[in-house]
Amino acid sequence: MRIAQVCPYSLSVPGGVQQQVLGLARVLRKMGHEARVLAPCDGPPPEPWVTPLGRSLPYATNGSVAPIAPDPACVLRTLRALRDETFDIVHLHEPLVPGPSAFALLMTEAPIIATFHRSGFAEEYESLRPLVRWGSSNIDLRCAVSREAATTAHEALGGEYEIVFNGIEAERFSEAEPWATTGPTLLFIGRHEPRKGLEVLLRALPDLPADLRVWVAGLGPQTVELKSKYTDSRIEWLGSISDYELARRLRAADVLCAPSLGGESFGIVLLEGMAAETVVVASDIPGYHNAARANIDALFVEPDNPIALAAGVRRVLDDDTLRAQLIAGGRERAQAFSMRALAERYLELYELVGSGAAPLASLRRPSDPFGRGLRWVGWRRGAVRPGTTLRP
Repeated sequence: MRIAQVCPYSLSVPGGVQQQVLGLARVLRKMGHEARVLAPCDGPPPEPWVTPLGRSLPYATNGSVAPIAPDPACVLRTLRALRDETFDIVHLHEPLVPGPSAFALLMTEAPIIATFHRSGFAEEYESLRPLVRWGSSNIDLRCAVSREAATTAHEALGGEYEIVFNGIEAERFSEAEPWATTGPTLLFIGRHEPRKGLEVLLRALPDLPADLRVWVAGLGPQTVELKSKYTDSRIEWLGSISDYELARRLRAADVLCAPSLGGESFGIVLLEGMAAETVVVASDIPGYHNAARANIDALFVEPDNPIALAAGVRRVLDDDTLRAQLIAGGRERAQAFSMRALAERYLELYELVGSGAAPLASLRRPSDPFGRGLRWVGWRRGAVRPGTTLRP
């Protein structure tokens, strides 16, 4: 099967959507399918099967900055790629974000599956409501990575959504060689912006063990300010790190800290930490509950509360029994969300949409975390009645 994975965000900039697109394409190719990624790139494409569509521009949205490419040159490159390649399925990620996904939505004749990743208020959805509703009628099947993402898309577009949770390449983390470190180590990975809660962690430092090493990975608009404000010698500012280095540091860390304040639709980094057998301490926000189960795979603490965060970190460092339980539960949880399982689930949906057949309840596997007991939306150019329910 020839599959186009279309991403609106630059693959040269770290991000959850970019990770999902590349990981899904990588596994689909290993399974024998001709999957290609069409996306902006601000440098050399990360894989030979990536078609670069141009450079990106920063776009402020959802409390963050997204690297998108809405310019005419990108339109032409997207059109050329879709014209030159004969794709059986075009899989659009964030189909209503200005750029390649939105262009492909209007340009391709191939069957379209769209995956919505965003959670929270979508400014462009509101400002372009009539246009996006019209464009979304071209989607044959709508998916969302979580209930929160489905709610966001539903509020803007209506309709119903197949919940297909994110996946991870678990072996990349479980088999990584641990990075060298001395003593207990905590890792933060994320963009340095208020939404990710890095300053909550930094405010918690006085209540954390004196021998704790704190790795802070990533960059963002707050980097310079936070580095000058928090000069604790326990902090090592890593800057932007590669996926290879991230896997090694996760394997070495004792705690992965995810203190986000909100706006997370899933929490893929939590699963990566679990796959690396690192204990996860995270904010108790709805999106993170899609990835982790409280006191089974992760310890949740009150958001925006440095005292609660420090207490949670101390608890998992001091309680050997709890730490072992969370590591074991996290390892099992991460395997359930493997990228291969995600690819298999999408292949079922690709074949379903490509055939124009009605939804089949047999596609639902009780042990499958990728969308159990949720609803179908979209239809194959009128071949499927909208609103059909799929049940386990």
